[in-house]
Amino acid sequence: MSGDQAVDVCANCGTESSDAVKLKKCNACHLVKYCSVGCQKAHRKQHKGACKKRAAELKDEQLYGQGLARSERDSCPICTLPIPFPLAGHSRFFTCCMKMVCYGCGLAAQKRG
Repeated sequence: MSGDQAVDVCANCGTESSDAVKLKKCNACHLVKYCSVGCQKAHRKQHKGACKKRAAELKDEQLYGQGLARSERDSCPICTLPIPFPLAGHSRFFTCCMKMVCYGCGLAAQKRG
């Protein structure tokens, strides 16, 4: 085997992956591999902290990767800050310009006169 190829080994016992031994990734974090369920259970205490952290990162990546960004109309056109949900409770719709303005900008405009 050449020096630039990574060798997959069981995180618990160190058994190398081969035709006879198929290593399976941790279902939650996909960081480590195990040769058997027994090795996975035996290694759980050492792996639990890193596993939970990486599983949360993967979930965030999945959620943020879905393209569910807020609409441009959910931002105040004056201060450009996102208006908190529910929009109706934190902003006012002005029919003259067809814009939704946050209460903070509306209050500032009232104070200016």
